[in-house]
Amino acid sequence: MGKRIIRFYGNHFQDYYSKLDLKTKEKIKYIFALVTQVEKVPGKFLKRLSGYSGLYEIRIKVGSNIHRIFCCFDEGRLVILFNAL
Repeated sequence: MGKRIIRFYGNHFQDYYSKLDLKTKEKIKYIFALVTQVEKVPGKFLKRLSGYSGLYEIRIKVGSNIHRIFCCFDEGRLVILFNAL
């Protein structure tokens, strides 16, 4: 079992994800695997947003595009995904 579990808040992320190309979806799956299984996720993929208590962003770079997925943690084990841009 992984170190964390990802859950979605509403359909915001799923709606965004459904419109992405296959290469971007594969990169997101890879980074989600890191988030769920690695104790310390590299900062280029996951970082706390300064000025916002408890809010983080998962960053996915594909070519020249950077996708940001906003999330928070519940006691460090549960990752709640909100929205992406």
